[in-house]
Amino acid sequence: MGHAVRVRNLRGELVESPEVSASDAKNVGRILDYVATAGGVTITRRRTPLAVVIPIETYTRLLAAEENALGTLTSEFDALLARMQQPGMSEAMERAFAMSPAQLGAAAAAQARSPRPTREHKRGKRKQPRAK
Repeated sequence: MGHAVRVRNLRGELVESPEVSASDAKNVGRILDYVATAGGVTITRRRTPLAVVIPIETYTRLLAAEENALGTLTSEFDALLARMQQPGMSEAMERAFAMSPAQLGAAAAAQARSPRPTREHKRGKRKQPRAK
């Protein structure tokens, strides 16, 4: 085997993809020509898309973007979980769950209208006005 290429299987797991040599695949030369000139090709069966063949560079870029997105979501989840562990959050959540839909909507709208503190304010620092 050459370079291991990993793909997501039907269960969403990242697994090593099987390799088929160009000589083993029928008409693969024409498919590879399409990939080289058009940047990818859709393989259909009875006019229904079945697979997409893309250049390895495109695949690598897509995989990296997926991993970055997952890392961002993980960081956001961790930050949210940390905020939820702060003192008083349990009582605040109990109050929120006890609200009627109208009360919850009004509270959400009020929160959306309130100005959000900047990072500097959260750290106790104030922005200095620029000198002209």
